[in-house]
This record gives sequence, structure tokens and C-alpha cells, in this order.
Amino acid sequence: MDMVTEVRAFNRFYTEVIGVLGAGMHDSPYSLTEARVLFELGSRPSAEVAGVRELLGLDPGYLSRILSRFEADGLAARERSPEDGRRQVVTLTDRGRETYRMLDERAAESVGAMLSALSAEDRRRLVGAMAAIRDLLDPGERREAYVIRPPRPGELGWVVHRHGVLYAEEYGWGEGFEALVARIAADYASDHDPKREALWIAEAGGVPAGCVFCVRKDDETAQLRLLLVEPSARGMGIGRHLVDECLNFARQAGYRRIILWTRDPLTAARRIYLAAGFELVEEQPGEESGIPLTDQVYARDL
Repeated sequence: MDMVTEVRAFNRFYTEVIGVLGAGMHDSPYSLTEARVLFELGSRPSAEVAGVRELLGLDPGYLSRILSRFEADGLAARERSPEDGRRQVVTLTDRGRETYRMLDERAAESVGAMLSALSAEDRRRLVGAMAAIRDLLDPGERREAYVIRPPRPGELGWVVHRHGVLYAEEYGWGEGFEALVARIAADYASDHDPKREALWIAEAGGVPAGCVFCVRKDDETAQLRLLLVEPSARGMGIGRHLVDECLNFARQAGYRRIILWTRDPLTAARRIYLAAGFELVEEQPGEESGIPLTDQVYARDL
């Protein structure tokens, strides 16, 4: 099945899931488009008809017929704009606002029922996938909220998986690099001192979006390891926030210095390190999956 067919199949599936193929939205006499208009009108005291038409991408005649039905049902009233007599303003009546609240409550109940059938992990996956769709198809509406938190069960596996996938896609690094990440994660899981070592996960849209480790190099030196930010979450300040979290923890844990190992192709990460006060202290030729590169060590005092 090609990508176009997959997207069309998803559209049909989700349309059925939210129940918009029936005669009315949420057991009301109103169609999906009529309900969308009602929701837009209910979210503000009044609205210009032209603005509603542009926002929802509706044909002027179609919108006019919808508003005429609302007027006939006692849900809305239209009048000329006091600022510009050429424009119409539409306002919901008390009955219209009551209908809006009813539809809004039923919509929330419907989604709540759908989510209640899923486990907590599946709910996070669902919300994260929806956020990814919005970010990719409408980046202007991208939400900038994220949290930095300790890892949940299973997320060490996510760290290994996403390093393997992203570094293969972006740099062509293969199984050897993924095996290195797996060893670092396994060592942390089997034998880390929580007073002096930590892992943080950045979460955006209900799913992991980044990570970083702070581990012991020696009694006075910490090491920052495995900084990663998902492509969909870049530009939000997550990488800088993760590095700051690592530095603050290292200070509180009593380390006097922190180092990190990186490679010259990782230019975005290097900018974050330099901005955080790290300095290049060592570099030497290296290779990964047959690709020549330069291994680099950065350090700073705490």
C-alpha cells in the first residue's frame, strides 16, 4: 500500500471513529460542518461572517444557508457590523449557546469514552501521534509545551531505539553505534548511583522527545552522554534545557568538572555545548560505519 493510499485509509478510519458519518454530530440534528460553525461561534462573543468563512474554508453560499438554518432554529442572529456596514456579524442566542455547550459536553464525553478503553501508555502514544500529525501538517499551530522528567519503565529501550534510527537516517551510522548506545544504557540500568548519576526524558505531546544522561567519570568528574532531541521537537529549546538539567545535577552531586564526547558532524549539539560553557579540549581522527570523522572531547568546570 503506497503512502497516498495509507493516508486516505486513515482519513476514512478516523472519520468513522469520531462518528461523523452518521446523520448528526453527537446525536444532534446538525451535520459535521454545521457543528464546526457552531463551535467557532460558541468560542467567542460574536464573529464576522467573512472571518468564519475564511477560517473554515467554506463556500459563501453554503455558510449562508447554515446561518439561515441557525436563525430559523433560534440559535443565531445576524446584523450589520457597526464598524463596517458592508460586513455581517453573527452572534449566538441564549438557545444557541445552550446548544453549543451541549455539543461540547457530548464531544468531550465521546473522546473520554474512547480514551478510557486504552491503557495509560496507549493514551500517551495516541496523543503523541496526533500531536505529530498537527506539527507536520500545520507547523504554524505547533505547540511549544514540554516537560523534563525522570524516565518511565521501557524508556531506556526508547533511548537505544531512537539513537539507532535517527543516527542511521541523519548520518549513516550503523549497528556498531547502536550497540554502543545499548551498552551505555545497559550499564546505567544495571549499576548507577542515583545520588551521582541520572537520566532525563523530555516529553512533548505526551511522548518522549529527547534525553540526556549524567554519569560518573571519576570522583570529581561527571560525563554528559547521549543527548538527543527528536526532529519534530527541535527548535523548542529542549536540547539546551536538557544540558542545563545535567549541569545543575552535576553541581549538586559534588562534581567539580564535567566532560562530554561528541563527533564533528553533530553541529547542532556542538552549538548547545558551546553556549553552555563547554570548551574543546581534545580531538582525534575516527570513523563510524566506515565514515571518517573527528572524535571530540569537550569539558568545563562546574
